[in-house]
Amino acid sequence: MSAVEEHTPIDKEIAPSTTDSPMPYEKVFTLFGYLILVFAVSLSTFQIWQGITSTVSATYFRPVHLSWVLVLIFLHFPLISNRYNKLYLPGRIVDLILCGLTVFAGYRLWIFDYNDIDHLLYGLNSTDLIAGSALLLLLMEGCRRTVGWVMVFIALMFLSYSAFGNLLPGALATKAYSLQELIQFQIYSANGIFGSALGIAATTVFIFVLFGAFLEVTGAGKFFIDLAFSIAGKYRGGPAKAAVLASAGLGSISGSAIANTVTTGSVTIPMMKKLGYTPEQSAGIEAAASTGGQIMPPIMGAGAFVMAQFTGVPYSDIMLASIAPAILYFFCTLLYVHLMACKLNLKTQSRTQAVINVIKDGAHHLIPLVLITFLLMLAYSPLLVGVAGCAAILLTSALRKHSRIGLAKFISGMKNGALLALPISVACGAAGIIVGVVGQTGIGLQFTQFVMDFSGGYMLVALLLVSIVALVLGMGLPVTAAYIVLAVMAVPMLGDFGLPLLTAHLIVFWLSQTSNVTPPIALAAFAGAGVANANPMKSSVEAFKLAGGLFIIPIMMAYTDLLNFEAGLVGFMFALLQASIIIVALAIAIEGYMLTKLNLIERLVALFSIPLILFNPYNAGIAGIVVILALMVIQWRNRHNVEVKQTDN
Repeated sequence: MSAVEEHTPIDKEIAPSTTDSPMPYEKVFTLFGYLILVFAVSLSTFQIWQGITSTVSATYFRPVHLSWVLVLIFLHFPLISNRYNKLYLPGRIVDLILCGLTVFAGYRLWIFDYNDIDHLLYGLNSTDLIAGSALLLLLMEGCRRTVGWVMVFIALMFLSYSAFGNLLPGALATKAYSLQELIQFQIYSANGIFGSALGIAATTVFIFVLFGAFLEVTGAGKFFIDLAFSIAGKYRGGPAKAAVLASAGLGSISGSAIANTVTTGSVTIPMMKKLGYTPEQSAGIEAAASTGGQIMPPIMGAGAFVMAQFTGVPYSDIMLASIAPAILYFFCTLLYVHLMACKLNLKTQSRTQAVINVIKDGAHHLIPLVLITFLLMLAYSPLLVGVAGCAAILLTSALRKHSRIGLAKFISGMKNGALLALPISVACGAAGIIVGVVGQTGIGLQFTQFVMDFSGGYMLVALLLVSIVALVLGMGLPVTAAYIVLAVMAVPMLGDFGLPLLTAHLIVFWLSQTSNVTPPIALAAFAGAGVANANPMKSSVEAFKLAGGLFIIPIMMAYTDLLNFEAGLVGFMFALLQASIIIVALAIAIEGYMLTKLNLIERLVALFSIPLILFNPYNAGIAGIVVILALMVIQWRNRHNVEVKQTDN
């Protein structure tokens, strides 16, 4: 959901080691804690009310939402995070001034008359120009505090291109826009900050983040972890496989691969280490599994809702198209986990709690998920589905005494939901700047032409270039923001290769996830390394290997009938077979293990069969599949012979 944050939230500050020291500004600290609680719960209440009634039009609702979010950010992420610093109180005064400026800017947008064309003919008056400029700068500061400097730098770079693009040479040159034109376009229209990206973040995404917060406070998160362990715990490498299954269920609920790695990993990583996995392997497994939660229906990452807005495709269709690729991804991760367990000769670990007992205790937690899946399949508005899901959680949790929540936990869920949504909203607002600049200047066409020329007309080369761009963007941007930028820049180019719109968007969406697990900056892997007390870079290498499906499956989307619904059942099943065999071939080639240890020649054979299966030159794809199947038979015979020798001895 957000990158590693530079500022510590107010409620997570660390006290000095000297317990006898005075506590300066303690009353100020407590006061801001109450302000955060009131503003956060009020924001969640307002969002639910708007989701049910839709009273405020989008033109005015989005500025109100962003202003509310920015005020919360300045309260929750202080300028000076350590309250024992002598500059804490001056910093808090600055935070309050920023809150006041935000309210002023938001008020000016609330009373602005968008139907009056005078501002288009004669420009904005000085007060509105100041308010718009202030809001732009406040958004940058909000991004800096929650998402990091990289998002700010990229947004400012695009704004600079709009302002000084005329100074660039050749095809890169564009018209230079004045401050008046920039503010008018970015603030006082639906083409910039208040475009569709912020619109979907302020409505559907917020409600589903709140949905996840309610699931956590009612104990549903613990239920999913317990269920995963009861299912997979008794098999070889059980805790690792349970981590994959639990993350598949919880990853989309948390809305963040990083948050899921830390929360689920606090349970699974110590168990994996105890079983025999290295700390780096444990961190990598959890990071790869948690990243997969963002692509797993029914509640995918926030970018999936943005995709529905961008493409005009119903979310239910996106969800259906994503089921098979998501299952393939987790098959890939589970396969690596199993091969690791076999290579390390890890023993099985029994579970004392049976599956049926776990289900008896927490089956009611499944009702909200079943409900929202059913409603999404019926093509109801995702916003209303999210509201219904929140209501269902509260009602179903009341069915059992151990999951029933009181007023304190309800308020905690309302507060946590609002705070978790802060980085998403400001990141989408900043991404809206980029979308606006691309539309205003036409730079997207230049990017498309550059990639087309550089790729030489080969789609595989173009996909590799997009992967590199996704990786670079993801080093500093949240996944949703990276997806938005890529969707605007790269999807038209992929469309020129003949890919359908939804396929192109899903490819970009998947590639946007890769930064969580790819060195040198793999945020989810680094978070897992912190829990596992492991080397961060080695953990990211393990995560990269385990999350290989993020790179393989988008290529399968482009080159096979995996997403081609017109190919029929036969074409779809063959595409599944192709993808599965390629995943197996790559896994055994990298791990050097199948049913027994592979020699170098067998690993090379597995590796070279992959392009045969994928590209099917001269209809030789079947030959590649036969090669892998033959390798399986050889491996089975080798293992059988080893077992016979061990028995004879």
